[in-house]
Amino acid sequence: MTSAVVLPTKTVGLDVERIRDDFPALHQRVNGKPLAYLDNAATSQKPQVVIDAERDYFEHDNANVHRAVHTLSSRATLAYEGARDKVRRFINAPVRESVVFTRGATEGINLVVYTWGRGNVQEGDEILLTEMEHHSNLVPWQLLAQWSGATLRYLGLRPDGTLRLEDLDALLTRRTKVVAFTHMSNVLGTINPVAEIVAAAHRVGAVALVDGAQSVPHMPVDAQALDLDFLAFSGHKMCGPTGSGALYGKRHLLEAMDPFLAGGDMISSVSLEGATWNELPWKFEAGTPSIAQQIALGTAVDYLSDIGMEAVFAHEQELTAYALDRLGSIPGLEVYGSAPQRGGVISFNVEGIHPHDLAQVLDQEGVAARAGNHCAQPLHRRLGQPASCRASLYLYNTEDEVEALVRGIRLAKTFFGA
Repeated sequence: MTSAVVLPTKTVGLDVERIRDDFPALHQRVNGKPLAYLDNAATSQKPQVVIDAERDYFEHDNANVHRAVHTLSSRATLAYEGARDKVRRFINAPVRESVVFTRGATEGINLVVYTWGRGNVQEGDEILLTEMEHHSNLVPWQLLAQWSGATLRYLGLRPDGTLRLEDLDALLTRRTKVVAFTHMSNVLGTINPVAEIVAAAHRVGAVALVDGAQSVPHMPVDAQALDLDFLAFSGHKMCGPTGSGALYGKRHLLEAMDPFLAGGDMISSVSLEGATWNELPWKFEAGTPSIAQQIALGTAVDYLSDIGMEAVFAHEQELTAYALDRLGSIPGLEVYGSAPQRGGVISFNVEGIHPHDLAQVLDQEGVAARAGNHCAQPLHRRLGQPASCRASLYLYNTEDEVEALVRGIRLAKTFFGA
């Protein structure tokens, strides 16, 4: 079976120069050079409309949500819940009650581990992960295995950076309770065949959690078409503020789960003897939420929806192909991962240059690229590298910025004699 994502062959009407005008941070010089921001897998830049939306809340509607009848609270509640409806449509969740606001993908995954995981995973059960997971979709499951006595199993990688799907059926057993995996690798750029893996998990009665931190911002993701049980993603990687994000869960799963945090707004009633819980999704949103941030996330969703995620994905595919071709012209440079279906995340090393040194030279040339293990130490050990340099692309990046990256790498090779 193939992935639910079909790779386009040409850009569908994306006016990158006009888009760049919407992002104030892109129009600056760093170390005297025009900024080429290529660290989008870590966090994206924000369009002015998102910045304005967050500021507008604080200037005009700054009040808590759900808990008062005065005008400011009513306006804040309408905007906050309106953002939930926007997110629901963006990922095609069936009902708004299935969208729980979180501070990001990490919190969403931990919510599932601490609630669904503790309630359903026991000694003798198995948890299936992959070797390409971000620490946020690895460490919480390791903790659950320690608490429960469950066994962790891992789906390995082929040399091209794709998953060894030929091993999937052997790894899945009636003891498998959950399969948790990334939609797109934040190191290799590999786009995994979500529908195929989810279907395999369901055949043995397991639930599937998908880390959508690198996919939801960059391509169309349809929670219903992919039959996802859980989907976690972060707003700050998709033009929204930090401290914003969401967890999608099938309604029957969320209804059966205990609360994650206890306190205000997640209760229906409280007595000295105990408490009952609020309805979905508020059962999982204890305390004062990130109101301004989630409202602004709704604006970011509007912004991306107006552009069209098909067009965003197509642009990134073209630019990724261009970048891979240009990087391939540099002697001694090795790109990790050559999956036939991949996104705009390119991790690489240059022989004779430490990735941190390379990133510092790039920064002097105005190029913002990442260096390190990208919160994926096991994957880097699998690659035989302690770290790598990473350039990650988004809807506002250009071929000129790729050329700035190439020039910076060539300059570093000259500087270090590599």
